[in-house]
Amino acid sequence: MKSFRRTPALALSFAGFLTQLDVTAVVVALPTIGDDLGFGLAAYAWTMDAYSLAFTATLLAAGALADRYGRRRALLVGNALFAVASLACGLAWDGPSLWAARAAQGFAAAFVITGSIALTASAYPDPADRARAFGLAGIVSGVAMALGPTLGGAVAAWFGWRWIFLANLPCCLLAAWIVPRLVAEERAADARPLDPLGIALLTLALGLAIETLLAGRTAMHLAAGTGACLIFAALFIVQQRRRPQPVLDPALLTQPAMIAVALLLVTASIGYWAVLVYLPLFLTTAFGLSTAQAGVALLAATLPMVVLPPLAGRLATAWGWRALFTCGLSLIAAGDIVLALNPTWTLALVGMAVIATGAALVQSQLSGAVVTLAPPALAGMASALTIVMRQGGFALGIAALGAALGQEPSESGYATMFGVAASSAFVGAGSAFFLLSARIRT
Repeated sequence: MKSFRRTPALALSFAGFLTQLDVTAVVVALPTIGDDLGFGLAAYAWTMDAYSLAFTATLLAAGALADRYGRRRALLVGNALFAVASLACGLAWDGPSLWAARAAQGFAAAFVITGSIALTASAYPDPADRARAFGLAGIVSGVAMALGPTLGGAVAAWFGWRWIFLANLPCCLLAAWIVPRLVAEERAADARPLDPLGIALLTLALGLAIETLLAGRTAMHLAAGTGACLIFAALFIVQQRRRPQPVLDPALLTQPAMIAVALLLVTASIGYWAVLVYLPLFLTTAFGLSTAQAGVALLAATLPMVVLPPLAGRLATAWGWRALFTCGLSLIAAGDIVLALNPTWTLALVGMAVIATGAALVQSQLSGAVVTLAPPALAGMASALTIVMRQGGFALGIAALGAALGQEPSESGYATMFGVAASSAFVGAGSAFFLLSARIRT
């Protein structure tokens, strides 16, 4: 029996490690960044959403370009751009300069992640080895997401928030040195066509939705923004259905099971990942924690994401996806409700641990569910849909929760915000229970 080669998988996982670490590491330093650069809560949200929106918009094009010009090349170019964008973030002098640099980071991260996933799949043709390689990548990604707040809080407290970004530079250099030595170049036999118009329409729809949620202070503004968003979303759907080779076929969402999983991706992103963005501000405001202390406290909301995914796999086999996803989203909702009830310090830790437990049960299984439920010929597109729905839900969730919190965070504002997150999670639990068959298992 041949041994499993870990080094290519580790090299590719390390290349994507920074793009995941940078999401949660920045979260805990956002209050400090806002104070230093002088921007309010809406701009606070854009610091995260600029990254997510650029990542989501670029993802579809990144896959086509990687297939055409080389997947390793796409990863390495993305890694180099990520280093330059990180330097720009570290040197930002005001809100707009930081948001532009964060958007550049998201643009670069899309090439890194796309190249890493495609290279991992081609480097391990044996299904068992491929599963182990992606499992290893999942562990590395989970560690990055879990340790990000603690590391980010420590770096911000000891050296200043700019070093959260500047510390990426030597790591990017190391990735640029390691990957070419351990991973061969790969190209697709049939390169997918680019679709600039479709990408532009999707970006405009998401961007208008985010801006409307964050800045919609009057009924007229909300109506105009919502209407424009729906128009661009409809144009994207029509445009994709008319293309002979759509980059994201809306027909994927015509069966109840796929609708359920798509809703799960969005609602889990709102109920957990978007909440994670506002938890440092909540902890510092409600309990007077420092940036470093908030980073340590956030381990309650992140460590379950590292240790529980293996249990989720066993439960998916034993219970089936309907029971697992219903339970997971219900736990997220319960944890958000605890946080909404003006909790004591101990109950706040319990609430954070509960939402993380629910997210850990759901997150690791959703990608597999999408690919399994989609038609075999559309498996690759289904994988892209997973990332688009997750990142799009994350971006919209940050905006929606920011709008619920209001311009001046208060006890009632946090209660409303966590209530919105809980409502979203309940929608996800309901969609899993009513739209998924109990017979569907891994």
